[in-house]
Amino acid sequence: MFAFVWLMVLAYAQLVGTENLNTTGYPSRVRSIFLLAGQSNMSGRGGVMNGTWDGVVPLECQPKPSKILRLSAGLSWMEAQEPLHRDIDVNATCGIGPGMVFANSLLNLNPRIGVIGLVPCAVGSRMGTKISEWGRGTYLYNQLLRRAAAAAALQAGGRFRIRALLWYQGESDTNNPQDASLYKMRLERFFTNLRADLKLPELPIIQVALASGQGPYIDAVRQAQFGVHLRNVKIIDAKGLPMEPDNLHLSSPAQVQLGDIFAHAFAATG
Repeated sequence: MFAFVWLMVLAYAQLVGTENLNTTGYPSRVRSIFLLAGQSNMSGRGGVMNGTWDGVVPLECQPKPSKILRLSAGLSWMEAQEPLHRDIDVNATCGIGPGMVFANSLLNLNPRIGVIGLVPCAVGSRMGTKISEWGRGTYLYNQLLRRAAAAAALQAGGRFRIRALLWYQGESDTNNPQDASLYKMRLERFFTNLRADLKLPELPIIQVALASGQGPYIDAVRQAQFGVHLRNVKIIDAKGLPMEPDNLHLSSPAQVQLGDIFAHAFAATG
């Protein structure tokens, strides 16, 4: 069933991609694709105060039009610049996230990696998104598959590679004990299903251990995250990074640190 869905999604993405191949010079240049998914701290709230982004872009987040692209909501490659998730996480104000820093840091660590294509898929909205909302067959899961398929289909001659999933989620699962207790099982199922449906059984996944939460069960969710021992799944820790005044979202300086940690973690995968 899901193999059929994947083929249909890929066929649709190829149809959309055919138009974009004629309208931009970008598609055939991307060599390394990275999926960015999760909730608000992945989509980015750095520099956001009272629903307004301050517009400050740290040096580490500056665009490199010839080296870093992003997949738009309309499924075309375009110059990557902050906020990366502005047309994806549309029900909230997006600011600085870890994606641009990750790409810039990775280029410094490995200039031979080629043009990087970032695929923003994170959704925090106003209420956040629980891990159950990312389960197979949900809107968020299907959107992630659709965007991954489109990123792949836009590459002329198949010269693409989805290199990793960067994942930061869990704050919304700290509100009640049932969600916290089921988190590990749901997270492992999500990772396993996504790899199967992408037909990438060894896809590297780098997840972030929570720095904050919406409820009192932060430690339980963190324990679940550290308890995942699937092959090629690495964990990095956001605990201790500076927070915005809401004590829920990472500040811009924290996102700069996190993006660099992401890059070093991926570089260490070989």
